Amino acid sequence: MTVTTTEGKVIKCKAAVAYGPKQDMVIEEIEVAPPKAGEIRVKILYAGICQSDAYILAGKDGGTNQYPLILGHESSGIVESVGEGVTEFAPGDYVIPLFMPQCKECKLCKSGRTNLCFKTSQYFTSNQHDDGTSRFSINGKPVGLFLGVSAFSQYTVVSQASLTKIRPNDKMNRICLLGCCVPTGYGAAVNTADIKKGDTVAVFGLGALGLSVIQGAAAAGASRIAAIDINPGKFDKAKEFGATDFYNPNDHKDIGIVNVIRQQFGGGVDCSFDTSGGGISVMNDAFECTMPGWGTSVIVSIAPAGEKISTDPKSLNFGKKWTGCMFGDVKGSDLDSYVEKYLDGKLMLDEYCTHHLPLSEINKGFQLLRDGESIRTIISMFD
Repeated sequence: MTVTTTEGKVIKCKAAVAYGPKQDMVIEEIEVAPPKAGEIRVKILYAGICQSDAYILAGKDGGTNQYPLILGHESSGIVESVGEGVTEFAPGDYVIPLFMPQCKECKLCKSGRTNLCFKTSQYFTSNQHDDGTSRFSINGKPVGLFLGVSAFSQYTVVSQASLTKIRPNDKMNRICLLGCCVPTGYGAAVNTADIKKGDTVAVFGLGALGLSVIQGAAAAGASRIAAIDINPGKFDKAKEFGATDFYNPNDHKDIGIVNVIRQQFGGGVDCSFDTSGGGISVMNDAFECTMPGWGTSVIVSIAPAGEKISTDPKSLNFGKKWTGCMFGDVKGSDLDSYVEKYLDGKLMLDEYCTHHLPLSEINKGFQLLRDGESIRTIISMFD
């Protein structure tokens, strides 16, 4: 796979532009400026539609994003050109853009204790590049950057901290999933919760994130994995990824899903995860169904802006742990190992991909997600 380099020139291309919450995106011709110092222009090949993108489009972010805006953060591509001072990337490199940057210079990056970087908060709260501007425009008017990536554009410009190089392969329409959902869930299981062989697990929500947690838990040797969702049509897929027990909370309204899990798992599970996007009530249920003494509950999903979790402090006094993670505590520099696992048949990616659409039909992909009919829709940026 090759890419034509137009170093130093503006590129005109197609992008899905969001003009406001609760509106369909519009396919526009945009201008993408050349990368500045420390930046890289990437030809995006494929992008997955993630719940986090839908979260923004639904207006649940509390108005933190400014429009017009190009969403998308789960993608794969090839380097088109590099800016001044970039030495680790070159045109033609196969890459995954990172919504979790890794500058390798700040205190967080150097600590070895987290995958967070001080640039993370910058890109989560600003729709601009490091210099306070955007590389996107329409007829001279700026268009905002999303999470430092903006993958729903055929070309994007990212900081060199927001990119990782991977081995060349012909599966980039699957590798794009490593930009968010798979490492986020898989990593939450094996890194954040540190599931041990024989542990019991409960996963609330069976979308792509939940399936990724289940895959990670199964790989870590969990003995039982409870898959919990109000849509029982998702149970077969959860079983395919390694779930062993299945519960629909609507079938247990008399005693509640927390009591069901406690009864079925001898007082509670060792680890639980909320990936549902159902808000704080589900996060609370996930926490409450863990074992006292050592139970750990991990928040993976995002709640609407302003909502707060709460619990009786005695639960913490008695040894239960409530925590969360971003990107499954996975660093961008770790992603090539995930590529290797997939290419070696040790990581499931194909099984997530229920729909494939061209960029022109991206709004259909979001509707499929809202209707619960897709796990992952892959957008082919140049079809």
